[in-house]
Amino acid sequence: MRPPTRISAHHRNPYDELARLADPEPDFSVYDPRDLSELGLTSDPDDDDWTAPDHRGKSRYAALPAVVKMASTVLLCMLCLLLADRLAEYYAQSTAADKLQQSLGLATRPDVDIHGFPFLTQVLEERIHRVDVTVPDVSADRVSLAEVRATAHDVRIVRDAPTSINGAVIEKLDGEVRLSFDDLNRELGASQLRFTGSGADAVRVNGELAVAGQDLRVRARVHIQLDNERALTTTLDGMELDVPGVATYRPGKDPKHSGLRLHREAAERISREGARIKAMLSVPAVAERLGVSKDQVRRARRSEDELHRLTSAPQFVERLMRVNLVDVVAEHPQLLRKVGIDPRLVQGLLALRPPELSERLSVSFELPESLKELRLQHIAVGRDGITARVAGSGLRVGQAASGGS
Repeated sequence: MRPPTRISAHHRNPYDELARLADPEPDFSVYDPRDLSELGLTSDPDDDDWTAPDHRGKSRYAALPAVVKMASTVLLCMLCLLLADRLAEYYAQSTAADKLQQSLGLATRPDVDIHGFPFLTQVLEERIHRVDVTVPDVSADRVSLAEVRATAHDVRIVRDAPTSINGAVIEKLDGEVRLSFDDLNRELGASQLRFTGSGADAVRVNGELAVAGQDLRVRARVHIQLDNERALTTTLDGMELDVPGVATYRPGKDPKHSGLRLHREAAERISREGARIKAMLSVPAVAERLGVSKDQVRRARRSEDELHRLTSAPQFVERLMRVNLVDVVAEHPQLLRKVGIDPRLVQGLLALRPPELSERLSVSFELPESLKELRLQHIAVGRDGITARVAGSGLRVGQAASGGS
């Protein structure tokens, strides 16, 4: 059996044990200059040459890698060249527009758009691959072209110094000219005429035309064709001039369709009025065209019943409408007044010969002499106007137009 553990009579102080574990007290009698904090801490002997760090910031660009620096420099140069190229192109377009306006005698400054990149290399080669030109409002005889749009291909630059461009020679040009119906209505519609499309090669004319002091309703078709590839000419077809509620005049030499003929309402009204129909039957040429014999005319003029029987026949009104009153105007001018037509109006209608009418309603035009190298080609009539294709070559602009090379 183990003997019991003996317990000391004196208790140990735990704080004494902690004191023995602490570091020995420093000796402040010895001063070490490296111990700046006087806490017994010294610096590493290898740090004797230590200097304070320079906290001034370095350039970000200098800190970039050489490849990045080179790439940014190249990009900046390319941007400068691009800006110079665009400015040079803008200046060339403006100068070309001025020279076109001056050399072609245009009233409106054209719009010039130079294609191809880069532009400066084309100038050095003295060749521009493509140029688009739009000229609004070009005068062409009696009418104005709403727009001339053209594309020039292979433009050779003419200059007498590296920095002086005097003109150009266009090797090939194609485009179109457009004649607007709105312009036609404004320029030729002084008598309330209106032009609209009517088929691939025709224009319909509707409105009013003043004849002998009276406004007549006019209807016509204007056919369009090319003339020597320089001009667009027109011919009239199916023209009618209406005296409202009375008669229709159709100019021409065709006896079946031309002449002055009564409207149905006028023919029916005359057939019901004894005095007027008797006046017409008294003219042998009219009676003959109505298919009425001399004996029938004699009985009708003597008896109202016979006159009513004659005029109430089913075909009488149709036959009356087919009578060409122009044939009898010269010999019986008083007949027109009896049927309600002013003789001066008929005289004015007869004075309107087809060539004169065609001139008054003409929508023709000719290319300006300054564009003599151009030729008109295909013509099309649309809803808004007339369009003609145009082509040419060897067109000279600027000093080149006067023989410069």
